Amino acid sequence: MAGRERSLAAALLLVALNLRLAVAAVPPVLSQIRHTTGLSSAGGGLLTGVPVFCFGLAALAAPWLIRRFSMGPVLGLTMLAVIAGCALRLAHPVLVLFLGTILVGSGIAVGNVLVPGLIKRDFPRERVLMTALYSVALAGGAALAAGLTIPLQHATGAGWRVTIALWGLAAVLALALWAPQVRHEQSRLADGDGGGGAEPPVRGLWRDPLAWCVTSFMGLQSFGFYATLSWLPTILKDHGMAAGQAGWMLSYTAIFGMIGALLAPSLERRSRRPSLMVLACVALCGVGYAGLIAAPASGAYVWCAFMGLGQGAPLALALGYIVDRAPDSNHAAHLSTMAQSGGYLIAAAGPFLAGWLHGLSGGWTLPLAVVLASLVPMLLTGLVASRDRLVLADQRV
Repeated sequence: MAGRERSLAAALLLVALNLRLAVAAVPPVLSQIRHTTGLSSAGGGLLTGVPVFCFGLAALAAPWLIRRFSMGPVLGLTMLAVIAGCALRLAHPVLVLFLGTILVGSGIAVGNVLVPGLIKRDFPRERVLMTALYSVALAGGAALAAGLTIPLQHATGAGWRVTIALWGLAAVLALALWAPQVRHEQSRLADGDGGGGAEPPVRGLWRDPLAWCVTSFMGLQSFGFYATLSWLPTILKDHGMAAGQAGWMLSYTAIFGMIGALLAPSLERRSRRPSLMVLACVALCGVGYAGLIAAPASGAYVWCAFMGLGQGAPLALALGYIVDRAPDSNHAAHLSTMAQSGGYLIAAAGPFLAGWLHGLSGGWTLPLAVVLASLVPMLLTGLVASRDRLVLADQRV
């Protein structure tokens, strides 16, 4: 990469790190939040599920924002939304806590859509590497917030409100590094050098079967990830694990997620049958979820390692499908909108459903069994999404 490309990549990956930090900071202190606010299990699931629901709903605004302002400036606006949402979480009313969470989720939603399109546009030769690094940044953000939120709280002596709000400082840094890229893109647009400000809409994508398989695979792999992200510390604490260790296990899982996300794209490229990677992801997740049902605390390190690898790898595959199944950056941005809006609406059910089923059954076997069962449609849609084809191929023959 040239010098400017390296600085662009560094800024983009720091933004990507912030697309999980403010969300993953909540589960480690969820028990404290519920104790302070009086939220039920279902209410706690709703709090952790709201950002994911926003990932799906707010992503639909991304194409209009891109046409109106272009990709670079809009990505800067997403960081402003995350900063404002983190600040709102400092307020005491529960309603404001939810409003801040909605703002965080909405900003991240648009960022989720933008980054694959920016990779397709600005890194055409390095798209496989950048997609892998993007996936690692997402998993890394989850690992950092999951592992450091409790130590940060102990170090500062602050309550959970201040602790989760402090993660907004990372978005401030990302915005500062991204600002020069915004100015560069705006100057290109002013000089008439393109940049994605007036791309035409893509017709027929929501009727394309391949696009729907990419969307479903994205959603189903995220369904399991967000269900376990939200409740893993609580599951392990309910089975006798100390609170500090239970919070660490979330970070431990995310570390293996980073490894899976980094390895999956290159392994898929080298394989003669890309579908084998989908099968491997499902198998790894299956072992992890089944292990949490059978022996959650005693085998936690084994099950979380399997689960982390199995959840990180399909995230990288899903993001790669968004880039590789699109013929150009405009199609990639629209496919990203579809996959991340529809996909995250599927995923949003995970935290709430797991919390509701726990309240209904009084245990974690039923919620984890539902997550385990979701691997079947994930496998079927992933096998189709892994085929080397382009969306809307029939419109280009």
